[in-house]
Amino acid sequence: MSPKLARPIARPIGLCVALTAPALILRLSGVHPAAALSLAAFGTAVVAASFLLAWAAEAARLDIAGPLAIAILAVIAVLPEYAVDLYFSYTAGHNPDYVQYAAANMTGSNRLLLGLGWPVVVIISLWVASRRSGRSVRELVLQSGYRTELGFLFIASIAAFLIPLSGQISLVLGFALLGFFVFYLWKASRAEASEPDLVGPAARIGDLPRRARRLLVTGLFVFAAAVIVASAEPFAESLISTGTQLGIDRFLLVQWVAPLASEAPEFIVAILFAVHGKGSDAIGTLISSKVSQWTLLVGSLPLAYLAGGGGTALVLDSRQVEEFLLTAGQTLLGVAALLTLRFPRWLAFTLLGLFAVQYALPGQGARYLLCAIYGGIALVALIRNRRYILPTLTAPFRSPPGPSLAETALGPQIERIEQDDRPADASAAAAGYSPPRTRS
Repeated sequence: MSPKLARPIARPIGLCVALTAPALILRLSGVHPAAALSLAAFGTAVVAASFLLAWAAEAARLDIAGPLAIAILAVIAVLPEYAVDLYFSYTAGHNPDYVQYAAANMTGSNRLLLGLGWPVVVIISLWVASRRSGRSVRELVLQSGYRTELGFLFIASIAAFLIPLSGQISLVLGFALLGFFVFYLWKASRAEASEPDLVGPAARIGDLPRRARRLLVTGLFVFAAAVIVASAEPFAESLISTGTQLGIDRFLLVQWVAPLASEAPEFIVAILFAVHGKGSDAIGTLISSKVSQWTLLVGSLPLAYLAGGGGTALVLDSRQVEEFLLTAGQTLLGVAALLTLRFPRWLAFTLLGLFAVQYALPGQGARYLLCAIYGGIALVALIRNRRYILPTLTAPFRSPPGPSLAETALGPQIERIEQDDRPADASAAAAGYSPPRTRS
């Protein structure tokens, strides 16, 4: 490996490793600093390790193929987000005080992903496409293959309403969601393989010689996973202690601070895709994350609760029931509006605005009001896009699709711009436009 190639790789990796050092020193020495200092040290370590995992998982796609590899990479990639939530669920099994936090990280990360991640990525994608074309692009068009991903999310979002309705996450539902996630992985493994399009440090790792790349990726996986496992418990406990000392709602800290740490790398990767004109890939990545959250993560919570000494169902308190209902409603709105495989600009600003409202109006009444707003808009979108409901629900159970329903029905009108005329250059592709295929 040439020194010129090694230097740009070593810098971001070395920085992330250095940022994990304070947490590792505290953990190995057994020193317990002030809660705020502990939160900063272990939170920084989780963020840094998350970046290392994200880069390694992306680069590993060059060397590993098959269903087992997909399963391994999926579990490793979501480890930062799940470690804290599973710790709270496990602890709730023998400490009832922790039940209120069991699903807080899940609902926070889920709403953060759709309410902030999706709109920001789409707004950036449309801005990039508008600059390249010199015209105002109004919609991001997803590739037809993402109908299958959307179908999985549609089914999972419907099943999610069982949780607030029953007030618990039972083992039966947990196993069903885990089984659905396994089916999702199997379906993904049967999809047509394509050369991964790496960006940033992952691309630099991918350019290494095969042996050096594999050794580096393996080392990053092992190191980052060890850091996250070592940091999960003190990070979670310091969140609660900091909230107690500062008089801040501890539930809100668990719900929003932890997801910000674990979701940061994924957001940055998606934003990089959007900046490079790959808006469809960017939003597709975030849709896949939503599928894993509603299946793998939610399905694992009752198992962690049982392992910690709890019963066969994780019973939620009233606050978590409200949070689950709000999160499920938001997800349903996102799915309903994307049934045409088009992400309009109005939807991005609507999701972003509703996400911001929950901070201005944090009370119980406001949460139910937001649930009603999400549900009302979702119902309108479902009625308007009703012709796409059945194709989307059945997409996960069909063979890899040909032209999407949106492509065949709308043809050249699939992407709209304010001049009502598609640009003749490559700017359409930048916004996610895929020209309609012709049938033989």
